[in-house]
Amino acid sequence: MTQDTLPPSVEKYRRTRLFPRDVRAAEPAPPPDTTEPTQARVMMLLPADLLQGDEAVILLLKPSPWYIFIESIGVMIVLTVFMALGLWLQRYGYNSRLSGRDLLLLVFGLGSIQLFWQFLEWLSRVYVLTDRRVIRVKGVLRVQIFETQLRNVQHTHATFSLRERLFGLGSIHIATAGTGDIEASWVMLAKPLEAHRILVQALNRYR
Repeated sequence: MTQDTLPPSVEKYRRTRLFPRDVRAAEPAPPPDTTEPTQARVMMLLPADLLQGDEAVILLLKPSPWYIFIESIGVMIVLTVFMALGLWLQRYGYNSRLSGRDLLLLVFGLGSIQLFWQFLEWLSRVYVLTDRRVIRVKGVLRVQIFETQLRNVQHTHATFSLRERLFGLGSIHIATAGTGDIEASWVMLAKPLEAHRILVQALNRYR
């Protein structure tokens, strides 16, 4: 019996047991790695004409989404205390123009406004490392762009505040040779040590 006339069961055995390499070769290739910042994503997150045409992006980061909640904690605590105090005064006969329901709606509305504002702040923040510069973009109503050549970076260091450690976050601070002080910070990163390691490698390689 020739190969062309093999029964289906024998052919399946030959392909799966005798020649598994042929089966692996026929499998679809794994999807490409999409972890590197693509040009479309860079252009979407950064202001127009911020990057030069031949400038290579090494890191493109944003704060962790926990930034929205963490930056709102203080306001939320104040609103909670205000609501609790108002309900307590009403319980002991204080004549207020706001009922308990109105007070709850007021606090909920103010809290929602605070969260929405911090969401806009989170959207506005972008941290970029290229083969030439370190860049930080932030600001909702007034956009602030910090950028400095890698050769001007004097030193960097990472910090982990208490509230950041609770969520596994950290910040990277950048000082320039002009002042020696912290000029910009990449705050509340999800992987601060990895980002700092890549930043230091880029400084050692390109400046």
